Amino acid sequence: MELMKREYQKFINKTKKQMNKIKSILSVFLFGGLMVSCNSDADDLGKNLFDGNSVTGNQVSYDLVAYNINNGDAVRADSYALQRATLGAFTEGQFGTQKSAYVTQVRLSKYAPDFGTNPIVDSVVLEIKPQYDATTKAVTTTNVTHEGQVAKQTLTKYEAVKYGNPAATMNIDVHEIATDLGAVGTEKLSNSTVTTSGVPLGTKVFSGNVYAVSINKTSDNTALLTREAGLRIKLDENHFKTKIADKSGATELSNESNFINYFKGLKISVRENDGYLINFAPNEVTMTMYYRSGGKSNTFSFDLGSSNVHFSKISYTRSSTYNAVMANINSTNGDPLLYMQGMGGPGAGIKLNGAGISDLKRLYKERGAAILSAKVRLYTDTNTWNNSYTKPVGFLVRKQGETDFITDLKTMLGNSNYSLVKAYSTNSNPSYYDIDITKTIKDIVEKEAEAKDLIVNIGEYLTSNGNLVSEDYNNNVSSPYRAVFVGTNAANNNRPKLMVTYVTK
Repeated sequence: MELMKREYQKFINKTKKQMNKIKSILSVFLFGGLMVSCNSDADDLGKNLFDGNSVTGNQVSYDLVAYNINNGDAVRADSYALQRATLGAFTEGQFGTQKSAYVTQVRLSKYAPDFGTNPIVDSVVLEIKPQYDATTKAVTTTNVTHEGQVAKQTLTKYEAVKYGNPAATMNIDVHEIATDLGAVGTEKLSNSTVTTSGVPLGTKVFSGNVYAVSINKTSDNTALLTREAGLRIKLDENHFKTKIADKSGATELSNESNFINYFKGLKISVRENDGYLINFAPNEVTMTMYYRSGGKSNTFSFDLGSSNVHFSKISYTRSSTYNAVMANINSTNGDPLLYMQGMGGPGAGIKLNGAGISDLKRLYKERGAAILSAKVRLYTDTNTWNNSYTKPVGFLVRKQGETDFITDLKTMLGNSNYSLVKAYSTNSNPSYYDIDITKTIKDIVEKEAEAKDLIVNIGEYLTSNGNLVSEDYNNNVSSPYRAVFVGTNAANNNRPKLMVTYVTK
């Protein structure tokens, strides 16, 4: 890469006058975010440039065939992929209803616990910590008495980050499950099913806010209680007295294996079909039992962290419009509208083996055209998706039939100027997206690589220690975003395009 850059700079130094002409010609595209210049973020900039006395800059675009891909409304949803879990429900006219629940095993923090004689369970509290908007902070202070101490209680309220209809109120239910979830590491899809037993262990009316709590002694401001911002759900203390506290010395609580068979886990869900989706870190979910025994107050914590199997259970009730689109996918000639949705929803296929590639090959053979930039541009459709819902910001892009990262991502990973996908105008309608596949197009044109279809889904790749892990390690399972895009439609100027910038000798 450094050698190519030096060769390109040598070329630039010899042809400053001509490059100024190119920059003038291409400047019109800077407003649209194409960013083509001497400091462009294009892949392998100037890879095939060579010394010459004249340079011509060209920007061309070609229509693309794009079609829907039905992913079966399922995606890997266990802890391998679940950096963030989602909870809630949302209904809109194009995609229909989407509901997301959270299912997790539970372990004891200590096995063979001794809760004393005739323990009394005062309360059991389950807590999740939804992502919230810190700019919505609102503080309320009141005088209270806490464990016999005169104190001040400070409640700090934040609005949870929501996708959907933010003004809605939802009822959150917590059930014990009767389904064995198996071992950690076993792959679970988002459409996996579990059976719940009995009535809910607890219910919470959720209006979309989370609260941090601090209680300080009035006399000297000593902290008596501190709780981070979270959503706390009170569970049935009688159930836990019978199930846990009264079981001191019982084999069910004697070791991990026995306990997992005895208490298989929890399901957190919402009753409603419309509202919004929130997200939280699954390994930060906690559950604490507060009890008394022998005249003393005690707490016992349960382990709901990474040592447990957990997954997002996602279900759909699709609209008739959506079902009609998915039943009539035309992967040969393309679809006029592209439906794309995270959390296992549909994606899009984009053909690269059309007239555009043939023309670029001709330019390469006849005129020695060197590609500086090649991007697929997609627009959201203003007729079907003209709303204020948060737009997607990233795509997962691979070649059809391949499981490795796309060549562009592998080649340019170390280049801080490179982005596989750039999103524009996401706060307005339409929004549009550029997928930078310069290396892919160069290989097809210059090396006769096979022009495989691009497979595009909503989401972003995840990293471990700053490095990409694999093509299938991404956040699609927790990306609530969706949009309808313009597809192959000759009457719509925002139809998918392959936009290429090249120079010739």
